[in-house]
Amino acid sequence: MTVPPPEFLDVEDTKIALRRRPGANPGLVWLGGYRSDMLGTKAEFLDRFAHEKGLAFLRHDYSGHGESAGEFRDGTISLWLGQSLAVFRQFSSGPQVLVGSSMGGWIALRLIEELQKLGESSRVAGLVLIAPAPDFTAELVEPQLTAKQRRQLAEQGYMEERSAYSPEPDIYTRALIEDGRDNLVLKGVIQTDCPVHILQGMRDKDVPHTHAMKLVDHLPVDDVTITLVRDGDHRLSRPQDLELLARTVSGMMDRPGAAGSPKPPVQ
Repeated sequence: MTVPPPEFLDVEDTKIALRRRPGANPGLVWLGGYRSDMLGTKAEFLDRFAHEKGLAFLRHDYSGHGESAGEFRDGTISLWLGQSLAVFRQFSSGPQVLVGSSMGGWIALRLIEELQKLGESSRVAGLVLIAPAPDFTAELVEPQLTAKQRRQLAEQGYMEERSAYSPEPDIYTRALIEDGRDNLVLKGVIQTDCPVHILQGMRDKDVPHTHAMKLVDHLPVDDVTITLVRDGDHRLSRPQDLELLARTVSGMMDRPGAAGSPKPPVQ
């Protein structure tokens, strides 16, 4: 299988790297997590899955991530959302299933809101969320801040926290946290107008499964399924987790009204 080479889209003077695979619609659109990139385990797995099934697949790196330009510390939810919307509208057509991991779940929910404002809600045929972290800055980061970290945010504009996945610390900026308050989705009914399937590990130390259950409470009008993986962590990237992801995406494609009939490949 040939891995598609990166392409680049200028979004507000920043080169955003993306990879796309032509195929039938509904295709898959990957939205990665905080500090992750489009060459991660789950994204690469979905690329192989799309290739085997003949589906279109689109993925990109947010600014400051992976192969995209820009400084990570300059990133905000609004900035990364705008880049995701630009890539989605320019490099996909027809119905798509959004697959959002961790922060990518927040981006996916906000992306749907923006598409609804544009009258393009039919572009989203389904939503698969992996350990979703909507509103994580307000719900998961701010409540845990120490007095020292609050001083760092106020005085230097950022704070650092040890990362479980990298020797480099996680960085949270004051701009990210303040902008996060303008992008909250757990404040009322979330209407996606499409089926939603959530995959959540019960041993997730970064985004507890109670957060996923809270999200379900805000999705009362949609077709929502949640699968709790008793021994799953935040990444959900073990072989058995990837098999579950494949079954979930396949099931989303088979849902009546979720995917529709396959359409010609997107070139």
